[in-house]
Amino acid sequence: MKNMEVLIIGGGLAGLTAAIHLSKIGFQITVVEKNEFPKHKVCGEYISNEVLPYLNWLDLKIADLYPTAITKLEFSTVSGKKIKSVLPLGGFGISRYALDEYLYKKALTNGCKIIHDLVEGIAFEDEIFTVTTSNRTILKSKIVIGAFGKRSNIDQKISRNFIQKKSSWLAVKAHYSGDFPSNLVALHNFKGGYCGVSKVEDDVINICYLADYETFKKFKNIADYQNNVVSQNPHLKIIFEKSNLLFEKPLTISQISFEKKQAVENHILMIGDTAGLIHPLCGNGMAMAIHSAKIVSELVEKYYDNQIESRKELEEKYIQEWNFNFSQRLKIGRFLSNLLQKQKLSSVLMRILITFPFLLPKIIKKTHGKPIILSF
Repeated sequence: MKNMEVLIIGGGLAGLTAAIHLSKIGFQITVVEKNEFPKHKVCGEYISNEVLPYLNWLDLKIADLYPTAITKLEFSTVSGKKIKSVLPLGGFGISRYALDEYLYKKALTNGCKIIHDLVEGIAFEDEIFTVTTSNRTILKSKIVIGAFGKRSNIDQKISRNFIQKKSSWLAVKAHYSGDFPSNLVALHNFKGGYCGVSKVEDDVINICYLADYETFKKFKNIADYQNNVVSQNPHLKIIFEKSNLLFEKPLTISQISFEKKQAVENHILMIGDTAGLIHPLCGNGMAMAIHSAKIVSELVEKYYDNQIESRKELEEKYIQEWNFNFSQRLKIGRFLSNLLQKQKLSSVLMRILITFPFLLPKIIKKTHGKPIILSF
């Protein structure tokens, strides 16, 4: 293989994982990331164990970060009706603050070049990408992987369809101290949204919720919204009353879109949230991001090794692999979210699950993948 250079735009979970994978097998990697490390991000911070075999292959010692081992799920409706289940595969809780910095250092150790800058333009001509940054850096590469997250200025610049539509969702996340089981991830529905609660490293509680903007905008600030809307769910009320905020203030992201995205646009191979965002209700976006990095890295290796003969074939195979692994999960996530926003239907669903509790693990499996099988 010659000229094994790949440019990755975005140094979050998916981008750094792809950088580590490709650099491990001999590629020269440049990552452009606008933020410095470490940095907190709005995220549920739960990862399904399905990705552990792959992380081990990447020589990532996640245990060194002291993640929590999560084995149980608790779910409640707006009224507080609750059901519990064992997670079929289990997972672990780790903050993006700790994980992203760990991956960043691993990428540097692997020889990756990481540029802290903002991408201003991407042009594709004669089979070569030319990427320009705000500091007037010009980068050229045969392959560009897009890992720039949920919503970016790049989405605007390449006129992606979803970015043209206004979204009614915003997300709020903060870390707290308090008493909460380390082995549990809780998903609590409230009017206009739902909230995930679980522990990460250092006995810290991560609380992250998705809220409908129409409901949220009636209140002056996050505290008022949490007190008057989120805490109407009695379980969330108790959690907030017994927990102490560790951040100066919660982090927020607006205009979160769950519209269908394309896995390849303008010949850029999209991974992680850039390719498709699963509802936090399904609690598995981080595992999907990691898995998508594996898929794209394997295909890029085959392309440079001439096992894939053309860019067109590379793009088609990536779209096919993305859809095979994730499209059904995304559909189920959208369906469950719409269902739970309708109080009467969510009450019916809860009654069914209480009567037939074996159904909940089956639903969980539909939003999670099987353990990644390594073929190398």
